[in-house]
Amino acid sequence: MNFADLGIDADIVEALASKGITSPFPIQEQAIPVALTGQDIIGQAKTGTGKTFGFGLPLIQSLGLEPSLGAQALVVVPTRELALQVAEDLTLAVSNRSTMVAAIYGGKSYESQVEQIDAGAQIIVGTPGRLIDLSKQHKLNLSKISFMVLDEADEMLDLGFLPDVEKLFAYTPATRQTLLFSATMPGAIVTMARKYQNRPMHIRANEPDEGHTKADIKQFVYRVHMLDKDEMVGRILQAEGRGKTVIFAKTKRQASKVSEELIDRGFNACALHGDMSQEAREKSMAAFRSGKKEILVATEVAARGIDVDDVTHVINYTIPEDEKAYLHRVGRTGRAGRLGVAVTFVDWEDMTRWKNIDQALEFGNPEPAETYSSSKNLFEDLGIAPGTKGRIQATKRPDGWKPGDDEKPRSGGAGRGGQNRGARNGSANPGRAGGHAGAKHEAGGVDRQKSSNDQARSTHGGGEHARPTGERNRQRRRTRGGSGGSAQG
Repeated sequence: MNFADLGIDADIVEALASKGITSPFPIQEQAIPVALTGQDIIGQAKTGTGKTFGFGLPLIQSLGLEPSLGAQALVVVPTRELALQVAEDLTLAVSNRSTMVAAIYGGKSYESQVEQIDAGAQIIVGTPGRLIDLSKQHKLNLSKISFMVLDEADEMLDLGFLPDVEKLFAYTPATRQTLLFSATMPGAIVTMARKYQNRPMHIRANEPDEGHTKADIKQFVYRVHMLDKDEMVGRILQAEGRGKTVIFAKTKRQASKVSEELIDRGFNACALHGDMSQEAREKSMAAFRSGKKEILVATEVAARGIDVDDVTHVINYTIPEDEKAYLHRVGRTGRAGRLGVAVTFVDWEDMTRWKNIDQALEFGNPEPAETYSSSKNLFEDLGIAPGTKGRIQATKRPDGWKPGDDEKPRSGGAGRGGQNRGARNGSANPGRAGGHAGAKHEAGGVDRQKSSNDQARSTHGGGEHARPTGERNRQRRRTRGGSGGSAQG
């Protein structure tokens, strides 16, 4: 079966084929024909099985070959990274049409996004906060939306996002067609979703005997010691067949620290977390997608926005909060029919949480094997060559420089930066550690920062540095006595 068989127009089929996308996934096969009839849908399929085109192709086709200018379709997503990814996929699908797609999200200037809206973009993909801001400023008119999608709907209808999502629904006409898509759809979320839809059809693209996770992901869970994690990661990153890898950390600080540690160990890594500027986040994702960086260390917020087909391994450096977060994390690998590997580290204090996840997903592994970087089962499970260590090159140098530093050390000097400049200028403070070290003359060991008297003393008498202590004291007494006599006279 191909997309034409599902009723998709030839120009869209041709656009997808130009990128080698010719065969639909099960969720696409089931959802596209129903969505083309105007029916509201709740679509559920595992992460990485093609949900974007499942709602995106009917959306594009419903607007027609040459839609009038202005926002007519709205796709709401929880993260900036996902907004960019969905917008990119839809832009590919409309490449043979006049339809325009605009990505609207926070962390970027309003001006460039408003320009896209003013230019008449018909499809708006965005995060709730920025969409509401532009609507309140009357920069974005959602009153003519005929097709609305909530991607990652379970998170969009969670308590954190719900007030914003309700506002967006209020900005759009009640007659719109509404599609909700996600990998997980708890019963409470499905009940809530029906409030915003008109008699929706619930489509599940899972086989009845299939597990909660995709069958093409091999999953390994180890109980580990915190101090051994970095060495374990370093060895796993040298496993046979390891390609692009996503490592999930619990906090922004941890993501940054793990990324720096891997760079120090010689690996080509970068970080992605909320403390980074939007420009830096986009650069990290672009480098990871293109292969310039092969390891991405990310926080939970990025889990739903990393849509890269050739990720071979996912490592949970810390376990997620619950089973839904676990599914979204490991779903970053094994995408588009490829095989993947997911490794989860469980700390001793997280055993209770892991047992809850294990029970919910029916893994049957409530007590993971205690495993260390030297454990035989780690090497055998992941195809790591015997004797492999967690560092592929010595990157630290005596002066503290390591890959990733903005400025390389200058040649010929022990100090860096301000220390060398202080030596050249003759103005470094000898009392400061850096200044004193950088102020020595390369060719004679003479300190340029000493006074001229000190220099004279340092070269007098075969290298003696000062007069004897008694002589200095007598000189001070004579000076004080002379001054005192003059004053009295």
